[in-house]
Amino acid sequence: MHGVVSNAATGQPLPRALVRIEGDAEAGALTDGEGRFEIPGVPTGPQTIEVRKPGFRDRAFAAEAGEGADPPHSVLIAAEMPDLVFTLSPTSSIHGQIELSTGDPAQGIEITLLQRTIQDGRAQWTPAANTKTNSQGAYRFAGLGDGVYVMYTEPTLDSEPAAGLAPVGGGARAGYASVFYPDARDLAGAARIQLSQGEQAQANLTLTLEPFQTVSAAVALPHDQTSTPGRSAPSFSATIMDAAGHQLPYTANYEQPTRTVQAQLPDGNYSLLVSTPTIFSIDGFGRVSLPDSEPGPLVGTVEFSVAGHEVANLRVPLSGAHHNPVELSIVRTALTPVQPSASQRGHGPIRVMLSQASGWIGQGMVFHYAGGSVPGPMEAASVSPGTYWAHTYVGQKGLCEQSFTAGGSNLAREPVVIGLTGSASPMTLTLRDDCARLTLSLPQSLMAMAPGEEPFYTVYVVPEFDSTVDITPVTLRPSTGGTITLENLTPGSYRVYAFNAPVRLEYRNPAALAALQDQGQAVTLSPGSTGNLVLEAPGR
Repeated sequence: MHGVVSNAATGQPLPRALVRIEGDAEAGALTDGEGRFEIPGVPTGPQTIEVRKPGFRDRAFAAEAGEGADPPHSVLIAAEMPDLVFTLSPTSSIHGQIELSTGDPAQGIEITLLQRTIQDGRAQWTPAANTKTNSQGAYRFAGLGDGVYVMYTEPTLDSEPAAGLAPVGGGARAGYASVFYPDARDLAGAARIQLSQGEQAQANLTLTLEPFQTVSAAVALPHDQTSTPGRSAPSFSATIMDAAGHQLPYTANYEQPTRTVQAQLPDGNYSLLVSTPTIFSIDGFGRVSLPDSEPGPLVGTVEFSVAGHEVANLRVPLSGAHHNPVELSIVRTALTPVQPSASQRGHGPIRVMLSQASGWIGQGMVFHYAGGSVPGPMEAASVSPGTYWAHTYVGQKGLCEQSFTAGGSNLAREPVVIGLTGSASPMTLTLRDDCARLTLSLPQSLMAMAPGEEPFYTVYVVPEFDSTVDITPVTLRPSTGGTITLENLTPGSYRVYAFNAPVRLEYRNPAALAALQDQGQAVTLSPGSTGNLVLEAPGR
C-alpha cells in the first residue's frame, strides 16, 4: 500500500504523517520529505486506514472541533493498486493577551471558548475549550477546526483570581466581570471569530476592576413544606440569569442554616432561579415514574438590580412545579390497527425530549421530558422555567407523528414555554398508523468496488412539512449493498439531500437549505406505501 499525504490548505506534501492500518500496531509508516509512504505486505481486501499528524485534522471527514479523533478511511487493497491520496487540514488557533485595568498580571483568568455547531437541525453555541492565562496574562486555544467561535472570560474576584465567587461576608469586593471578546456583557455583542485552513487569530481583552456587591435572598418554602413534621430539609440549587433569562457564569450559594442564597455580582439587571432537584425514574417502557411520597420539585424566581450598593431582603417564594402529562392520541386510518406486543413496547417507546432554546450556557442541552407507549398519556417530569424546543421519538412499530401542539401552537415552529408551575398550555402529541417507508439506493455508477479508498455518502431525508421528529442521517456504502429502508415515516413530501462526506445539516433552517448548491431530490410518500429513490451522484 503506497501513496501520498498532502496539506489541504497549501497542496504541499506533508512529511512525518503517520499512516497505519487500524488494529495492527506494526502495520504503519511515516511519510518521507515528499509526503510519500509505503507499507509492504498488506493483505488484499478491505482495510481500515488511519492518517494522523499533530496540528492537523483529516479534512476528508469535516469533523468539528471537540468531537474526538477523525474517523478512519475504508480502503480496498489489491495487487498493484494505484497511489492512495490523503489530505490533512491544518488546525487553527486563537491566542491573545488579557490586561487588567490595575496593571497587575492577569494570571489565572479562566476563558471559555464557544463554537457554532449544528445539533438536531438547529445552529447553537456549544463549549469548545477552556483555558487559563499564564503568569504573563497570555492564553492560547490550539487544535481548532474550521468554524465560527466566540469567547468570554469567567468572572473573577481580584483577591482570588483562580477561585469561585462564593461571598465571604457583607459589603462590596473588587472583581472583574464576565466579558465577551472584545468588550461585551452578553453573547449578542460578542465578536464572531471565523477560522479556517490553519488560521491563527489574535484576540486581546482588557478587564476593568469594578465592585461586586453582596446579594442575599431568603428562600420561602410553601406552608405545607414548613409545617410537615419529620420532613428533612430540602437542598436547593441557585442560578443567576440576566434579565432576558439567559444563564450567566456567576455562582450563587445556598446556606442551609439561614435558608438564604448569597452571591456577589457587578452592577446590572438579574434574575435568580432557585429550585430543588427533580426526582423521577424511567421504566422499561419509557414511562416516567414520579414518587407518590414527594410533592414534586419546588421552584421560585425573583428579579433584581445591582446598582452600586448591597442588595438585601430579597425573598424567593417557592411553589410546587406541576407534572404536566402529554396527551397522546392516534388518528386511526389503517385497515389493521396497530397492536404492539409487550416486547415491541419495551424496545420501541414513545419519548418526548426537550432542549433549551435560549440561554447560551445550556443552549441545546437535551433531556428526557416524557415517555410511554400507546395507549395512555405520557407522564411528564417537571423542568426548570424556560423556553424549550420539543423533540419526539416514535419507536413503536407502525406509528408516526401527525402533529405536536401546545394550546394550538405548533411545537415544530415555536418553542414551548415552561413557567414556574409548568407548561402554560396542554401538550398534545397526535400519532397516525398509516406510516410510509422509503428505500434509498446508490446508483449503479457509484457501486463499483475499485481498489483504493471506498467512498461513502451521508443522506438526510427532510420533510417539507412541520415535524418535531429529529432526523438521523444515514450512511450508504457500496460495500454494504448501497441501500437502506427507512421505516415509520409520516406520509407527505420530502427532500432527500446526499453528500460525499459527513455533514451536520441545518435542516430546520429554510434559509440554510435554500443556500445549498444541490437542492436535493423530491419524493412524496403516500399513506401506507413504500417509496423507492435512487440517489443522484452526490456532491459536497
